[in-house]
Amino acid sequence: MIRTTIIPEKTEVNVHLSVPENYIGKEMEVIAFTIKEGLEKKEAGNKKVTFSALSIDTKGYKFDRDEANER
Repeated sequence: MIRTTIIPEKTEVNVHLSVPENYIGKEMEVIAFTIKEGLEKKEAGNKKVTFSALSIDTKGYKFDRDEANER
């Protein structure tokens, strides 16, 4: 893996890479992004989370652990 950091001073930048011997003849991908790209915090909305979409009546239900563990 090759990783380098640059700070461009204009819109056009020439980049020169020295690649290891084992990279020669292989397809490479070069990606450019800012260091904090994708890490900016977005304002979280004031959402009220509820779990009321599903309601089950469990009155009279008895859990049987042995039955649950049967295979």
